[in-house]
Amino acid sequence: MRRSHFEAFAPICPVCARAGRGDNALELAVVGAEGAHGVQAGILHCSAAVCRHEYPIIDGLPIIVPELRRLMAERGVEIMLRTDIDPVLESLIGDAIGPDSWFDATRQMLSTYGWDAYADLDPEEVGARGAPAPGAARHCLDRLLALAGSVAEPARALDLGCAAGRTSFSLASHFGGALVLGVDMHLALLRLARGAAAGHVSYSRRRSGLAYDRRSFAVDLAGAERVDFWACDAAALPMRTGTIDLAVALNLLDCVPDPRALLAEIARVLRPGAQALLATPYDWSPRATPVENWLGGHSQRGAQAGDPAAFLHALLGVAPGFSVRGEQASHPWHTRLHDRSHVQYATHLLALNRNE
Repeated sequence: MRRSHFEAFAPICPVCARAGRGDNALELAVVGAEGAHGVQAGILHCSAAVCRHEYPIIDGLPIIVPELRRLMAERGVEIMLRTDIDPVLESLIGDAIGPDSWFDATRQMLSTYGWDAYADLDPEEVGARGAPAPGAARHCLDRLLALAGSVAEPARALDLGCAAGRTSFSLASHFGGALVLGVDMHLALLRLARGAAAGHVSYSRRRSGLAYDRRSFAVDLAGAERVDFWACDAAALPMRTGTIDLAVALNLLDCVPDPRALLAEIARVLRPGAQALLATPYDWSPRATPVENWLGGHSQRGAQAGDPAAFLHALLGVAPGFSVRGEQASHPWHTRLHDRSHVQYATHLLALNRNE
């Protein structure tokens, strides 16, 4: 955790915020280890005497969520995974644990997002004929910035659902004076992003089935010293109201339990006049979002006949907070699963203004 970001974003206790106890600041209570890239191990705690809730900093990653016990029970194993294990031994372990396991799911996520984020910088990467090139997330961000037009230089920018973190670095490169904070709940991906910030990328790239190839290479990303990564719930951000200048959420809206709550939280933390850049393919899954919270994609008996884009427009029209600045109904976004499998999405892009 970079001290520059801790001071600039001034996190508050999400437990107190959810309980209606106000904006109680988090304090750096314990520093167990600190290095060139900030606090590597420590504890944050709530400054309110009635709370004193604690949040760990593990491998430089602060975990600031209102339901810490639940997140650690579900994803805590990701923060404990070894990164120095021999690739051949990892292959044997993968075979032994088997498909559809937590280990297989984690490696698949790291492969998919690690490839899209950093394969263009990998000297060993050789694309298959006819396969798409990496960088779908970055191209999507570039298109959204173009749709938004003139975007004022932000002092504080949020990259919500940052995954492996390349778009966070892209924001830092695009805005030369901004502090960028990448936020996600996937701890293994955040560790990959933090490694890139320190100049090194390492992940297992899926070839097919349970066959993975270890990718490990140095990177030098412009503006990396102005980027940090925190584990936070995008629908319960530990930030004060009206303190963020730009928020980006790429393919996140259809991956959260309550999309309306996410939109409301983005509107809350943005200052008046700030921008939000959203992308979503509306690829709903009941594992991520209960059907009753889908924005379209069901209930074709309603006014929008199940059209999610029309539903989102209707929601933005009645919910205070945003006005549409630019839009593109369909933008290509590809996801690599393995050497012989890619998924293509038609992503809806929206550049929004936070109303005064």
